[in-house]
Amino acid sequence: MKEVESTNRRSFIKHTAAITGGILINPLGINRSAYASGSDVIKVGLVGCGGRGTGAAAQALQAAPNIRLVAMADVFEDQITNSLKNLMRIDEIKGQIDVPDDNKFASFEGYKHVIEASDVVILATPPAFRPEHFEESVHKDKHVFMEKPLASDAPGLRKVLDVGKLATEKNLKVVVGLQNRYDPGIKEMVQRIQAGEIGEITSSTCYFMKGQYEVVPRTKVKTELEFQVKNYHYFNWLWAGGPAGLNIHHTDIMHWIKGAYPIQAQGMGGRAAVEGPDTGDVFDHFYVEYTYADGSIINGQVRVINNTFSKSIATFQGTKGSADMRLGLKDLAGKKIWRYRNKENPNPYQIEHDKLFEAIVKDQPINDTEYGAKSTMTAIMGRMAAHSGKMVTWDDAINSQLILVPENLRGNSTPPILPNKDGIYPFPIPGQSEVL
Repeated sequence: MKEVESTNRRSFIKHTAAITGGILINPLGINRSAYASGSDVIKVGLVGCGGRGTGAAAQALQAAPNIRLVAMADVFEDQITNSLKNLMRIDEIKGQIDVPDDNKFASFEGYKHVIEASDVVILATPPAFRPEHFEESVHKDKHVFMEKPLASDAPGLRKVLDVGKLATEKNLKVVVGLQNRYDPGIKEMVQRIQAGEIGEITSSTCYFMKGQYEVVPRTKVKTELEFQVKNYHYFNWLWAGGPAGLNIHHTDIMHWIKGAYPIQAQGMGGRAAVEGPDTGDVFDHFYVEYTYADGSIINGQVRVINNTFSKSIATFQGTKGSADMRLGLKDLAGKKIWRYRNKENPNPYQIEHDKLFEAIVKDQPINDTEYGAKSTMTAIMGRMAAHSGKMVTWDDAINSQLILVPENLRGNSTPPILPNKDGIYPFPIPGQSEVL
């Protein structure tokens, strides 16, 4: 088992480009089956051309040799250019890239054109745009791979859940980028825990601690909206906050083990290191305690501060032992019970794409929307609790009417929060801020 971010999509392009020969496999044999319009070619479109989207596109192309990248969209033209250059550096897949200039769309509305041109759409923009992009994809009968989180607010999550149900009705395939669900080692760990090997689970501690994100200066953009989108990690309406943007990977494992989601959350957080102009409205540290109906809890810690130690892991405490997503299972005396071993070291980021295209070709059901949305909602509930300093219940959170993301955002739109004359944005204050 691997630490979640040890092999991520951001580093995938650089890593893959340095490898020569033998990295591409065709486990699915997709080219045996005709797919769209009598052709065996599966057309993929990419919406959101940053590091994460670029890596996801590369992995989609690795699923089989008859997959083609045919269209790309991003708010920023340079993102499209850089993404395409990075993909073309990978010799093994460059022959699968066919994106003419008239299939490159640098605008807020470009996603519509990409969806029209594709059979499968990769949605990898900041999560604020996910509900709108997912809705358009499913209404146009497209299969979807979408990154987590799935929204930034409860109204967006409710839309995602409704669209996910429609995808099932239409027999569309949907995979969400919570790659732990596809990691063979973590899957076996979960199965062993569910089988009772460490007893009843009473608690989990989930950490995601890292350095700050770089601020892209205003000189690199033209408008306030572009500045915020370029620096989306600093804005709650765009990113959904640290519990959703980061720790969701780990808390999702506990939801998976329990087969349930917490009924309430309380927590704390603040801005210890981010200060001054152009630093948005996000907290740079969180502690959130989530409680399930059976009384078990998750202790979630998130920190995004430079010059602090990094930690990214989930552990689980049971009545007969404990589990660690990297080290395996132990009994109460600390004796090792089990640890996953696989010399092939399969990459879960690749497996999730393999499974998506396998399901498309073999017409097998696959739809990750519900657990992706509910894990996102749990994380947003934690953010709400820390921002308000109050206990927030699942029912209150999921039914919240507070809209963070305006509808129909376009290039000339005004973002939902603006800085004062000194460049300072209004940020949440526990005990004062309304979150529901």
